[in-house]
Amino acid sequence: MRKVMIIGCPGAGKSTFARRLHDVTGLPLYHLDMLWHKPDRTNIPKEEFDVRLGEIVRKDRWIIDGNYQRTLEMRLKECDTVFLLDYPLSVCLEGAQSRIGQKRDDLPWLETEFDEGFREWITGFPKDELPQIYELLRKYKGKNEIVIFRSREEAEDFLRHM
Repeated sequence: MRKVMIIGCPGAGKSTFARRLHDVTGLPLYHLDMLWHKPDRTNIPKEEFDVRLGEIVRKDRWIIDGNYQRTLEMRLKECDTVFLLDYPLSVCLEGAQSRIGQKRDDLPWLETEFDEGFREWITGFPKDELPQIYELLRKYKGKNEIVIFRSREEAEDFLRHM
């Protein structure tokens, strides 16, 4: 395990899992939200994001936390391990709600409210995003080790036994 992707619905705990995996493995950790978002809540241009992400994936070792569906295949081509946090929608909504007001190292600002547009995106994730993720994972099944967690307990158990 040298190049690791962590993907899943917002609120599932990708960043928390990524930090814990980083602590265990010592692999460099990159949060895509920190790459994409500016502190003023705007974004860098897509071209700049792609260049920066390309520089990261060409490194020898990494953990990359985040979906950014448009760039999944670029990362799948380079990684050796994928962790998909495929948790029930209620868990993800609760996770996103619980981090409101919490300072985070994976986002360049403090969320002060649970934005309705973000809530809707999370609610649509299982039918709008997840099928595409599974399709890509099937495509790369022989190349990558793919680990799918269906609960926080499964992820915790995996980390405890590393």
